[in-house]
Order: sequence, then C-alpha cells, then structure tokens
Amino acid sequence: MPFPIINSIASWVLKQRIHQIELFLKYPNEVQEDLLLNLIRNCEETVIGKKYDFASVKSYQTFIDRVPVSHYEDLEPLIEETRKGYQNIFWHTPIKWFAKSSGTTNAKSKFIPVSTAALEDCHYKGSKDLLAMYLHNNPESNLFLGKSLRLGGSSQIYANNNTYFGDLSAILIENMPLWAEFSSTPSNKTSLMSEWETKLAAIIHETKSENVTSFAGVPSWMMVLMQRILNETGHTQLLDLWPNLEVYFHGGVSFEPYREQYQKLLPKPDFKYYEIYNASEGFFAIQDLNYSNDLLLMLDYGIFYEFIPMSTFGTPNEKIIRLAEVELDTNYAVVITTNSGLWRYMIGDTVRFTSISPYRIRVSGRTKHHINVFGEELMVENTDKALALTCQALHCSIKDYTVAPIFMHGKEKGAHEWMIEFDQSPDSVAAFAELLDNHLQSVNSDYEAKRYNNMTLNPLKLNVARENLFYDWLKERDKLGGQNKIPRLSNQRDYLEQLLQLQHSASL
Repeated sequence: MPFPIINSIASWVLKQRIHQIELFLKYPNEVQEDLLLNLIRNCEETVIGKKYDFASVKSYQTFIDRVPVSHYEDLEPLIEETRKGYQNIFWHTPIKWFAKSSGTTNAKSKFIPVSTAALEDCHYKGSKDLLAMYLHNNPESNLFLGKSLRLGGSSQIYANNNTYFGDLSAILIENMPLWAEFSSTPSNKTSLMSEWETKLAAIIHETKSENVTSFAGVPSWMMVLMQRILNETGHTQLLDLWPNLEVYFHGGVSFEPYREQYQKLLPKPDFKYYEIYNASEGFFAIQDLNYSNDLLLMLDYGIFYEFIPMSTFGTPNEKIIRLAEVELDTNYAVVITTNSGLWRYMIGDTVRFTSISPYRIRVSGRTKHHINVFGEELMVENTDKALALTCQALHCSIKDYTVAPIFMHGKEKGAHEWMIEFDQSPDSVAAFAELLDNHLQSVNSDYEAKRYNNMTLNPLKLNVARENLFYDWLKERDKLGGQNKIPRLSNQRDYLEQLLQLQHSASL
C-alpha cells in the first residue's frame, strides 16, 4: 500500500479520536467518573458484583466504602477459578487470556486476566493512539515505508482448560490485526520463540535485510539486540544498516540510563524517542509530544485511576485519592479498576504528576523498589537521574545497576551499596562514586539530609560488576529477554548478595 494512502488512513483514524481525546482533556474527572459507573453497571451480575451489591452503587463514595484495595494474592483464588474455565466471576464477558507476569521480585507467577475489551479498547487502542500521535506530530514521517522491529517477550502461548496464558507481548502478537503484522518484523513465529539466545539469532537473520524505520521494545533488552546486530554485521552504528530509522518506541524500564548509548548508536539529530507506559494490567500513558519526558495519562481506555501518596503508603494513615485530588511533584502508588475485572487493584508502580491540565505523568519507580531504610525515600527516578548526570559528566555509560542498603551495626552508620556494570567505564571509579553521591543529594533532599556531615549515612559503596554479570544472573533464573527487569532498588540485600556471590564465584 503506498505511503500517502497509509498516512491518510492514519490521519483519518486520528481525526476520529480527536473528539474523544479532547473530551477527556477538557473533562477528565467527569470522563473517569462515567467510566467507573459503566464498569460497575456492566458487572452487577458477576460474582464480585453480587458480593459488593454493585446494583445499588451509584457513586464513587459508595464504591470505595464497599470495595477494598486489593493485591494479586487477594484475587488469586478467583483468577484460578477463571483459569479453570469458570466465567462471570469478576468480569461480565468470558476471559480466556491471562498475561503471565512474575518480574524479578517474586518467583511465583501471576496470571493477569486480559478481557477482549482490554485487548481492543485498551492495549490495541493505545498502540493505535501512539502511532496516530506520532504521525500527527511528524507529518513528514516515512514510518510506513518500512517496518517496525519489535522485541517482545520470550514466552509462548500455553493452553489450559480452554484458557491461554503467556507474557503480554506474546498475547498481543497472537491477537494482533493483519495490518500490524504486515508492518512488523520479525515474523510472529520468531517473535514468539521462547529460548532467548536462539531467538536473538533468528531476529538478526530476519531483520538485517529489512528496511527498518522504527524499533519497539524494552530499552535494556533492545540494547542487547542492537549491540549483537552491530557485532554480527560489522557496522559501528545502526544507521549504516538501517538508514531510514526515525523513532524508537520504548517502555518497561526508565530510558535515562541508556539514553547516551542509544544516541551514540543513532547519531541522527532529529531521531525521535517516544515513551509509553503499559503493563500486563493495561495501557496507561503515552508521550504525546516530540522531545518530551512527560506522558499523557489516557483516561478512556477502560481504566479508572486512584492514587496513594507514598508519604502515607503502608502506614495506618494511608490515604487514597481520586485523579481530581492529585498534586504536582508528589510520588503516588497507582490503584486501578479495569475492563478486565481488576477492582481497586494495586499494580505496584509509582508515578508523579508533572502537569494537571492535562494530566501528564512520569513513572518514578515501584512500591517495592525503593530504599527507605534510613528515611531517605530514594526512588528509581532519583537514581536514574543521578546516574545519567554522572555518566554525562564523566563520559561513561552503564548497562545495568542495582542498589541495596548497608544496615547499621553497633556504632557503624548505614550506607547504600551499588553494583554497576559499565558499558564504557569511567577513568576513575572513585571519582564516579563521589560524583554519583553528590548528584543523589542534589536530586533527593531526604538523601541529602541523611548524608549531611555523614550524620546518618556514609558515602555510597560502589562495586564494579564484571562483564555480563546481570545477564548471567537473569539467565540463572530463566529470565532472559522480553519484559524481565533488573530490580533497581531494594530495602533488603537479597539481590545484591546474589550478585556479589556470582561475581565472586566467577573470579575463583
């Protein structure tokens, strides 16, 4: 299909969405309120609906008075019943797809329900909106003259009692429309391969001769693929292989630690980076402007949002608020009610609002991935930013990192211990550690207060990881590729101790 026709179709799709987008931009809180009541009305006859008497729920206040905030463990018995084939439990239409998700913090897999409504009105709608917004902002784009190199997860689809499970990217690939498959590379068969190393080789074989115009995937794993492609082809930058590259659609982990590496591989002044915020539970936000770090919260994807200020999170005074009550530059845990039947579900992410008209956010971390052993309230967003500033100043770059506390013993003060694997090492590790500590203090006033005159915290301790340490750690746990992530911050030392042991064993 000629590009002008495709671009015209995309423009038409955008115009159909303009009114709906303008509606939630102008009346965000009303749109959210109507959405919640529609979800409740649809599920009055479900097991959950009858348990909480949804038929008589007419307001947000009644809803929160009856329905408690839930975690996966609370919903697991009902989810397992649905996986056995029983329906109409927490959603009013049949659910046959489950996104398998475990991350790195829990060895036990989670099976997140994915309804047909969520596939069509949330996940695919988000993907279409992303493309539409990008083309709207870049009318001279040649995106559809080539293909998008997608790097999905490494899980295949498995059947169980006429229900199916796999990681989210596998489910989306399995159900994607023909137009999306036509415009993507590698093939669905290769994308769904489960063995990471074999899959990498197959992706490279299929894509190196394609006209790739965009990438889509998690920055950490996409970087592994890009470097492998350069090694195999002998090129020094990706534009030599794919001269028509114009945009990288990314999400899953913060892009900041990888930005400089990508800019070296893609030295093109007008190359675009577009971030999305999605998960197994839903598609939440999209970067809607060129050269922006802020994401527009999408309010009509069948997801109702609530937020818990992290200052009260997990305390007896925990407070849950609606979108209308959020404030700028405050970290919030996210609670969602969705068109897959997740009712007031804690997804484990934290965000902060950079704008409230319209509502734009940045993902600041995870509720389980922060350090607050000494009252320092250190978030992943803080460490990512401090690392980026340090790497920029010292002309170095990193592959991965994790941080854990050094607990106080006797009169010994506490500290933070880092494990960093460098892509390009600094001239002086000691200078890097000192500057990183200074930047952490500049981006986090609580950390600065605890570091003042070493009153509570000593300077950070830095371990330099051997090459591929994090890769080998994930490989040992069968977590290579796709949506698996390195835990950046932890209040415990478990991950760091495992990495230290693996580093030590390799040196023997």
